[in-house]
Amino acid sequence: MSDMRVRFAPSPTGYLHIGGARTALFNYLLARQAGGTFILRIEDTDVERSTQESVDAILDAMEWLGLEYDEGPYYQSQRFELYREKIQYLLDSGKAYKCYCSEEELNQKRETAIQKGNKPQYDGTCRELEAERPGQPYVIRFKSTQGGVTAFDDLIKGNISFNNRELDDMIIQRTDGTPTYNFVVVVDDAEMGLTHVVRGDDHVNNTPRQIQIYKALGYSVPQFAHVPMILGDDKKRLSKRHGATSVMAYRDMGYLPEAMVNYLVRLGWSHGDDEIFSMQELIEKFSLKNVGRSAGVFNPDKLLWLNEHYIKTGDPQRLGQLLLEYLELAGVSTADGPDAAEVVKTLQDRSKTMLEMAQKAAFYYQGELEYDEKAVAKFITAEQAHIFSAVKEALEQATFDAEGIESAFKQVLEQTGLKFGKVGQPTRVALSGGTSAPGIYEVALVLGRERCVQRLNKAIKMCA
Repeated sequence: MSDMRVRFAPSPTGYLHIGGARTALFNYLLARQAGGTFILRIEDTDVERSTQESVDAILDAMEWLGLEYDEGPYYQSQRFELYREKIQYLLDSGKAYKCYCSEEELNQKRETAIQKGNKPQYDGTCRELEAERPGQPYVIRFKSTQGGVTAFDDLIKGNISFNNRELDDMIIQRTDGTPTYNFVVVVDDAEMGLTHVVRGDDHVNNTPRQIQIYKALGYSVPQFAHVPMILGDDKKRLSKRHGATSVMAYRDMGYLPEAMVNYLVRLGWSHGDDEIFSMQELIEKFSLKNVGRSAGVFNPDKLLWLNEHYIKTGDPQRLGQLLLEYLELAGVSTADGPDAAEVVKTLQDRSKTMLEMAQKAAFYYQGELEYDEKAVAKFITAEQAHIFSAVKEALEQATFDAEGIESAFKQVLEQTGLKFGKVGQPTRVALSGGTSAPGIYEVALVLGRERCVQRLNKAIKMCA
């Protein structure tokens, strides 16, 4: 086993979005490739916004994507005693201090700084206070380094440095005693022994502050890698206006997890001109060296193309189980219907999503077939009644396999003297309810003799 330790640390304040899922995937692939450890940590210190529902949604999404974690989930809300201990250490060692400035005073300081054309940041009023103020509310601030620079070698972006004069004394504990994100993330990453921190590049500006806290607490500083953001096609940060941003929303729309994984990894990473990757191939080939520095642009058409590929090449047995789930969710009973894997085989080349496949497969399972009115008006008429009778009789007598069904239809063509289109299309409507079903031989075979005869009898009655 490698000593590499990485983590995914979502906040349970909503669903797992596309960007978060990609971050989780990158960390997972790094850990698996190196034989290291992938940790899941739930950052639920925001008590008001964190919910169990969101935690469950994150865990469900991780499971759906196949991102199995080796440790966790850890919950920050269960680690407050550790955070208090570390904050007290910083206070005792003179690396943090109590700040009694009120909200009104801080707002005034910001306004004054802005008026003077300066960056609005805390001016250190309470930094060197010698006496405490009993009974007065306070926050605890970290004493940031005042001179020089804080620099780090980002594994994606290269060397990044910050002038320490730009870093004010940030709050590490609020007036209610709860610790802040930039503090607890350092404690957790260090105490969990992380060797690499791979996260979105919206955290770049947090990194110098966090590095200073690592050093103040005597921790080793991990290696950082900041992954570029994901943008919509208008080059703005991905949001709901660009479509669904929840990973599980795509599951509900009929996307396969392997398509989502394949698409997410290509949002920023490349391996030559290759487009299609299995999870095992990704584990073997993924590298941060091939993660670009520019933002990825979310392209729903590309995701749909990948999904169509994985449906076409998927195992019918597995897809059949998924198909039954989508049918049941749509209110279609599958208790008395054909084998789902056989249904899938007739629709794999005709479906871009599992939801689309379920919609097209519904007719196989309906006890009372739903008919397209225009198709009925055109193809189920008194003139077609003799066709349905002939097909029914031929299927009743046929050997019910692919060859036997084809022979039955040839027999009908010879008997009626009609071209195949004059027989096949009306029969397709009679058996499926519409004109866009798969090949009529396939449909008949999957439906089975009994259901074919029932539906042809229904069509004959409708012709009367």
